[in-house]
Amino acid sequence: MPVADAKDGSAVPEPGAEGMDRPRSIEYELREQNERFSAAVENMSHGLCMFDADERMIICNINYINIFCLDARVIRPGIRFLDILRHSVDIGIASQSADELYAIRKPYIDQAKASTYEETLSDGRIINISHRPLAPGGWVSIYEDITEQRRAERDLKEQHRRFDAALANMSQGLLMYDADGRLIVRNQRILELYGVSETDLPLGMGLRELLERLVRLGVYPPIDIDGEVLRTEARLQVGQTRSTPRQLADGRTLMIARRPMSGGGWVATFDDVTESRLVEERMTHLAHHDTLTGLPNRSMLRERLDQALEDAAAPLAIFSLDLDRFKAVNDTWGHPAGDWLLKSVAERLQRCLRNETDIVARFGGDEFVIIQFPFKSLAEAEKLAKHIVAVIAKPFRDKNRDIHVGISLGIAVFPDDGRDADTLLKNADTALYRAKSEGRNLYRFFEPGMDAMVQARRALETDLEAALPHQEFDLDFQPIMNIESGEIVGAEALMRWHSPTRGTVAPDNFIAVAEETGLIVPLGEWALRKACATAANWPPALRIAVNVSAVQLKSGGFARSVISALAFSGVPASRLELEITETVLMDESETVLRTLRQLRGLGIRIALDDFGTGYSSLGYLRRFPVDKIKIDRSFIRDIGNRDTAAIVRTIIGLGAELGITVTAEGVETEMQLDILRGNGCVEAQGYLIGVPSKAADIQRLLKSRALHSQTG
Repeated sequence: MPVADAKDGSAVPEPGAEGMDRPRSIEYELREQNERFSAAVENMSHGLCMFDADERMIICNINYINIFCLDARVIRPGIRFLDILRHSVDIGIASQSADELYAIRKPYIDQAKASTYEETLSDGRIINISHRPLAPGGWVSIYEDITEQRRAERDLKEQHRRFDAALANMSQGLLMYDADGRLIVRNQRILELYGVSETDLPLGMGLRELLERLVRLGVYPPIDIDGEVLRTEARLQVGQTRSTPRQLADGRTLMIARRPMSGGGWVATFDDVTESRLVEERMTHLAHHDTLTGLPNRSMLRERLDQALEDAAAPLAIFSLDLDRFKAVNDTWGHPAGDWLLKSVAERLQRCLRNETDIVARFGGDEFVIIQFPFKSLAEAEKLAKHIVAVIAKPFRDKNRDIHVGISLGIAVFPDDGRDADTLLKNADTALYRAKSEGRNLYRFFEPGMDAMVQARRALETDLEAALPHQEFDLDFQPIMNIESGEIVGAEALMRWHSPTRGTVAPDNFIAVAEETGLIVPLGEWALRKACATAANWPPALRIAVNVSAVQLKSGGFARSVISALAFSGVPASRLELEITETVLMDESETVLRTLRQLRGLGIRIALDDFGTGYSSLGYLRRFPVDKIKIDRSFIRDIGNRDTAAIVRTIIGLGAELGITVTAEGVETEMQLDILRGNGCVEAQGYLIGVPSKAADIQRLLKSRALHSQTG
């Protein structure tokens, strides 16, 4: 019976017949194999030549012929290797004699030793030759024309030489980073500017590591490294060049320009601009500052006010100030004492300002003007006015004598009291005159309507002061859910004021007033006791979160009130979370930080609320470790936006990296919850989880979920 051939399925003879056709089949397969080998050799990109043990050529490809410009009619199988060399000499392609070329190769042939070497032809081309011995004797050589490669290497070497020469002779310092943010180039000038060695700034370090190293070496004073890295990366990601001055610890100033490179990475150049900046700053200062007090003068304030009004997206307040009884000081102790007093007043006023955007200027004599920009409410302007009155009312000690003066203020607000600088300044002056006419050492807002608002504010303070003893406050509780398990793990206590005359007053309308009047201290203590007492009836694993004001923390007795509330209720410290905002940590008060560390040491958890809305949240996390960060509801509301989602992912990743629980506030839809779950957010809080409810409702919610869990 014939057997089918595995290749084409045709019938093949019986074993007896197959034996007769085997030589023919082997010959056919050999011919096919040789054809495939020849095709492969001819299609190589390099030249190839193979020799047998008698140094006779077995095969070569056309690239070998072309590389050495050989005559294909001469270079035939069987030709001796030495004759090929002689032929190359005859046609003028070899740059040495045949015997010299043969002497170079003979040791490798005799020793059957693999080697790679280069040969330069008479026309200047460079050929790389790879010699490999064969097992039965003979060898095979691969030939590659590397002329262009060597020329490119020479050009690159020359380019590097020129680049190094340029770097060495630059007047600027230079650092270059690759696409991965690693330092790949630095010049000698940068080492000189920083006064460091090459080992201090090794190649391969990143920007953060470099900044940390320069701070540690004392080249830079302490700086916000997190903020610096984030700002630099943000600018570079959008392809922006960033130029910033950098003050060194020794007082010099470097101007640093960072320019992104097209292939990724960036170049930073460093100029020592110390002298030029000193001259420029001195001239600018003289033109825009009062020579006696050093404060901005009328010209600079007007310039800043015009700019603020042009860019204003929020209200600003103008304070017109005038010292009370200043003339008596001049008359009693003379003008030198008056000048000293004006400088002292200027220093106190500067310390009253909230931030760098606020400005105080001297208009002349004993007149000053303050721009408060931006400000959130009239209450904030009033708070500053009260603070200034109190600060200036304290005696000024000069040469063993106390000088007493007061100050009167008039306040005008943009845009309600005017939309241009002249109108605002005039109206602030009008309010100032009114304050002086009513008894001095006072502040007044412009317009009767504003005065009516002040009266309403005072009425609110009166009602608020009576609300606590009249038991008008209550707490609602909003549940907090573990996203992965779906279990309720805690609830936040939210204060409510049910006034008999005002109705329900939103916290935004009375908490700030309570803080400014100090009523927040007893009110906060009540809320803490009430919340802990309520949580005592909850399951033992459920946490209670209570908001804490900076005023409470600064009151001195806050830690005792917390410990008392826990002891009274029997709730363990580990179940209590105190929620603070950035404003609590902003001034880095030693009292505040000491109190927080003391409470945290007891096992109480500290949560940073509204995370991401402040400009320096990352800095607070570095300076004070917290247990939880709560993503502000504004980010969750806009989480469908790509940029906002990226911020949320970053915050969640940051929490995971630091071992901090991340809670998302304001979760209202399943889509938001799914996004948070997908990004690894730990907890969620919002109307989707549960609305703020009475304690009894929270109890029912917990029982309902427990029952559902058992039946499920």
